Amino acid sequence: MIPVTSLKDRSVALFGLGGSGLATARALMAGGAQVTAFDDAPASVARAAEEGIPTADLRGLDWSSLAALVLAPGVPLTHPEPHWSVRLAQAAGVEVIGDIELFCRERRLAPRRSPLAAITGTNGKSTTTALLAHLMRVGGRDVQIGGNFGPAILSLEPSRAGRVHVIECSSYQIDLAPSLDPSVGILLNLSPDHLDRHGSMAHYAEVKERLVAGIEAGGTAVVGVDDAWCAAIADRIEAAGTHVVRLSMRRPLEDGIFLEDGLLVVSERGIRVQTVSLAGINALRGTHNAQNAAAAFAAARALGLAPEVIIHALRSFPGLAHRMEEVRRIGEVIFVNDSKATNADAAERALSSFENIFWIAGGKPKAGGIAPLAPWFDRVRKAYLIGVAADDFAATLGEAVPHELSHTLEVAVAAAARDAAAVGGPAVVLLSPACASFDQFPNFEVRGDRFRALAQALG
Repeated sequence: MIPVTSLKDRSVALFGLGGSGLATARALMAGGAQVTAFDDAPASVARAAEEGIPTADLRGLDWSSLAALVLAPGVPLTHPEPHWSVRLAQAAGVEVIGDIELFCRERRLAPRRSPLAAITGTNGKSTTTALLAHLMRVGGRDVQIGGNFGPAILSLEPSRAGRVHVIECSSYQIDLAPSLDPSVGILLNLSPDHLDRHGSMAHYAEVKERLVAGIEAGGTAVVGVDDAWCAAIADRIEAAGTHVVRLSMRRPLEDGIFLEDGLLVVSERGIRVQTVSLAGINALRGTHNAQNAAAAFAAARALGLAPEVIIHALRSFPGLAHRMEEVRRIGEVIFVNDSKATNADAAERALSSFENIFWIAGGKPKAGGIAPLAPWFDRVRKAYLIGVAADDFAATLGEAVPHELSHTLEVAVAAAARDAAAVGGPAVVLLSPACASFDQFPNFEVRGDRFRALAQALG
């Protein structure tokens, strides 16, 4: 745990008592803060009280006496409208912050500040976070990994010599961290997502930009420049004096890392100083994973690892569950769990990585549906549509892709396995839903676990 000493002996309100909220309450209390915690769910309040965390309805507090409102990242800050606790804090002039901000303040107070690598983007951030942590661990560093992926940040071990913190940051967390100042910041890509929480693509991009705009003196920003939003961000922060390493999977770069003929090419002032092959690394299959690898390579170099150490470590990366995870092989048919693909942009990465695809898609749809995936429809032999989106997806596929309304994952897996086996050659049964899971599953992990279990149960 990282005790939060920056609010020692001060009164703090905390709203949101899920996993990260409980961890934050413990850390605040360990650092000497006077905490009052609350949640809209009575069961969450009761659980915290059983743990010894002081709880009370925040509407009854004297807000003029509070130093801060610490908000869990899942609680609306701005859109669709501020949560009632946020409105109370704003009316009283009380700052509203989150656990990432508390971590950054403690890090600045530490006598031996550990390097902080912070990773964000619309897609790929969890894989990049896990990959960078793997590279640093193989390189002999003491690695603490968490944030939006893994343990809550304040449940990690504090700064010390030889340690590095590798943290995934969601847009919600960045919005609550006004002084976020990583040693190395990674912004992978931007496409429309979470617009219900940010109001517009422009505001969403503005929030994401803060992670790389706040790089500490002497640090490095690693930015993918294959979308217009990130390209503009890279230009702005470089003009402001930040050292930027650009990444492109589409075109050569004078300075940066780009993909060419299956190789990552490191270029400095037009000179190709390094090439990295990802051939044979199944956990890094596809162009999107080439970007993840390029980002992790650049960040590990900025954190002091030698290129030969990084290249060696890349080959032992095991990959992550629910992200193009191969879960079964029957003859020449492989079963791939890409349940984390909760939007079309993420599903495109899987569709572009395989041929002869028997595609399981659907769930709770997001804006735009699967229309943006039309350029990849010729790779799909047949689609099996599930969940709320099934009828709309069927209308989009039309005559372009043979499909059936499976409605449930159980029916879809059985049908896709049967049809893929009938091909008599290499094929892929791919769960890449391009949808949220919340119509039939509590989260994408449960959906992916169910797919894995169904695939493994096949004869």
